[in-house]
Amino acid sequence: MLPTILDLSTLRGLYASEGLTPVALAEAIADRMEAYADPAVFITRVGRQALVAAAKDLMERHPEPNSLPLWGMPFAVKDNIDVAGLATTAACPEFTYTPSADAVVVARLKAAGALVTGKTNLDQFATGLNGTRSPYGAPRSVFSSEHISGGSSSGSAVAVAAGLASFSLGTDTAGSGRVPAAFNNLVGIKPTPGSLSTTGLVPACRSLDCISIFAATIGDGLGIRRIAEGFDPKDAFSRKAVPHPLPAAGLRVGVLTPEEREFHGNGGVEALYDAAIARLAEFGAVAVPFDYAPFRETAALLYQGPWVAERMAAVEAFHADHPEALDPSVRAIVESATGYSAVDAFRGLYDLEALRRRTEAEFAKVDILLLPTTPTTYTVAAMQAEPIRLNSHLGHYTNFANLLGYAAIAIPAGFGPDGLPGGVTLVGPGFSDDALGHLADALHRAAEPGMGIDRHVALPEASIVPAPAPDTVPIVVVGAHLSSLPLNHQLVELGGTLLRAARTAADYRLYALPGTKPAKPGLVRDPGFAGPGLAVEVWGLSPAAFGRFAAAIPAPLGIGKITLEDGSAVSGFLCEAHALKGAEEITAHGGWRAYLAAS
Repeated sequence: MLPTILDLSTLRGLYASEGLTPVALAEAIADRMEAYADPAVFITRVGRQALVAAAKDLMERHPEPNSLPLWGMPFAVKDNIDVAGLATTAACPEFTYTPSADAVVVARLKAAGALVTGKTNLDQFATGLNGTRSPYGAPRSVFSSEHISGGSSSGSAVAVAAGLASFSLGTDTAGSGRVPAAFNNLVGIKPTPGSLSTTGLVPACRSLDCISIFAATIGDGLGIRRIAEGFDPKDAFSRKAVPHPLPAAGLRVGVLTPEEREFHGNGGVEALYDAAIARLAEFGAVAVPFDYAPFRETAALLYQGPWVAERMAAVEAFHADHPEALDPSVRAIVESATGYSAVDAFRGLYDLEALRRRTEAEFAKVDILLLPTTPTTYTVAAMQAEPIRLNSHLGHYTNFANLLGYAAIAIPAGFGPDGLPGGVTLVGPGFSDDALGHLADALHRAAEPGMGIDRHVALPEASIVPAPAPDTVPIVVVGAHLSSLPLNHQLVELGGTLLRAARTAADYRLYALPGTKPAKPGLVRDPGFAGPGLAVEVWGLSPAAFGRFAAAIPAPLGIGKITLEDGSAVSGFLCEAHALKGAEEITAHGGWRAYLAAS
């Protein structure tokens, strides 16, 4: 029997040993989408026939269960992110267009084996944190038909929490990937700005937008993020990742002082925040009070400063021709841009840099922050009665993060006396995305909130995020050692952990080495060559395990430094030049998995 929540590790187990197939899952997902009581979750659903056809195609190209990292995993996409052949509306019917190409992030997830189930509802043009600003209806929290789902990624969160997808893509400019996670008992991964490509995204505030991920567990969310991320030269705001480590012991976690707390009378959410603080000591972390004031003042810049004008920049031409097509609240926010001048924009930048210095002083006292995800929740009726004021309450602890370039993970924290969930969020410096994972996972498991709508299911052990090792040695793998391929067990047996998916720099060539069993590729560098860059994985080993692993590598392969597309140089598999005689060059495929699929 299919479980309610379709987390990755559970589905992988069903695929591996229980006879479930992607085709059978596609049929079940189609049934669930047709039967789900809230019609506002999806703007466009992939029809049963098309969903089953995509699953059949996957099985024909990759018949072995779990032979791709996301083999047969259903996912939903917020309807301001392009999926080829499906309409993009941004929750504005007059804006609709049908893209011919996938957004870069969607393409990467599809290439990893994931199946799109549909395009989800949102606050129009991703303007709002509540989920009620859409002509396609207001999705509700999976726990109450009267309460908001959170926004703007409303349908994306509900789709995962209701078991209509394994994970989903949202966006996050002011908190849209975190607030809906809190209201639906989910994990919300808000990556460091620029780490996931925004090519194929209808922008809200282009300089701040992040594509975000909703998942059932921290392990799922981090794994999906690693597949989706990567530098995109076509995205002017894409950034080359330089991972930011955190202390392996004695982590200092900033917590709110009594003076800086604001819950708008919701004692249940405050109690959940206090419980999360109390658990920090169990995991070797130290709670350190810090001054939230400069972060709060930074948050205010997003809607009370010139950044609101960037929302007009995103839709200026459309607004000029169709102002009446905008939701009244969205239109009021967008049109408030006319009250700001170029001088105001520069003053805003000056204010932000001054506040950055003050926040840096607070971060000197701590390593990361632990905040409530949102102070409270509201009914749909209350939100529609006071759409601007109540919406502003929801972003009290989220609006600053992208202005300052931070990474964040929203974590389920349990349920209040009203039966509604609350959440907390870990916030860390840019590119601390992976480093936040272990504590986030530990807090999630200690709260025992279940997953999504299923409050009583245990979090799967297979998705546990291991504690960071202080002396991990990264290694780039290119071929048979990739996840789920024949030699990957050698890394796993040595205690290796997948750190991230990556691509090489453009000047590498890949060859299929003849006569190797199992089949292996050979990677060589050709300075001056302009190739596509090759898909690889970066794994982590202890120094001792790295030594044993390297010693066992057979000629003509060896370990050398590989330059990745982000400019970092990491030890990994290279091939001796003499072994390439008679080998087929497969560089154009873009990686070993793609070559195997084509073969």
